[in-house]
Amino acid sequence: MRVDKWLWYARVAKSRTLAQKMATSGHIRINKDKISSASKTVRVGDVLTIALERRVLVLKVAALGTRRGPFVEARKLYEDLSPPPPPREAAPPPPPGQREAGAGRPTKRDRRRIDSFRDPD
Repeated sequence: MRVDKWLWYARVAKSRTLAQKMATSGHIRINKDKISSASKTVRVGDVLTIALERRVLVLKVAALGTRRGPFVEARKLYEDLSPPPPPREAAPPPPPGQREAGAGRPTKRDRRRIDSFRDPD
């Protein structure tokens, strides 16, 4: 089966045209070989490495499929071997006594502090 058709069946690409563009742009590797054609053949057992905008997918072809069905059906076409995403860094907590940015209007106490800072008299 053509790689663009399989990507569309497996719901990696939203449309067949986008799958073709992905294949011809060099963002896909089949068994570590970079492809430049959307007509490259995919077989059961092949490992596809797909470079997307924010992540890298590593998919092992489990079946070829006969149609573009729902997600549950498309999920059976591959085995996901992708590395887990890196953990997100938590934002540091605000210093004590300060409001978070954009937390609303300043309180009366905050306004007095602002006024005393602007006009020390």
